[in-house]
Amino acid sequence: MTSASRMRPFERSLPMQLMLAREAVMQRFRPHLTARGLTDQQWRIIRALNEVDDLEIADLGARCCLHAASLSRILPKLAADGLISRRGSKTDQRRVIVSLTAKGRRLFEALAPQSEAIYAALARDIGSAKLEKVYQLLDDIIVSLARPARARRNAAAHIRIPVRKTGP
Repeated sequence: MTSASRMRPFERSLPMQLMLAREAVMQRFRPHLTARGLTDQQWRIIRALNEVDDLEIADLGARCCLHAASLSRILPKLAADGLISRRGSKTDQRRVIVSLTAKGRRLFEALAPQSEAIYAALARDIGSAKLEKVYQLLDDIIVSLARPARARRNAAAHIRIPVRKTGP
């Protein structure tokens, strides 16, 4: 028996299950985003920026789970469409601050009611209690799996490598 045959079945792969669940959910949202000419990633950016005055690009990427390379392709399009604005930080010109424009906020306000209707339909289809349980389980997974990574980073920061002196 090979080591591959001892692995859990592909259908029980947690990353694959999470991707399939995400896709099933996004199939509900995508038509109304596409009708407004938005991609999933663009909508995540608009949603994230709607809740704050502005965000530094790295923080926006982290909040939206978007890699810097993806942001560098997406943000110019949103800016050209007049949905976001970008400016240099007053304290560090290397940092770029992004905010939603009035047009971007109006787009959010136009899409929000339909998005909430989709959430309501999801709650009906899944069941409100089950949906709430899914949120709680996902929160627990995120916290549990982030904890060891933080602990490893913190431990690595405190490790001192002895320096061996050579020569006289």
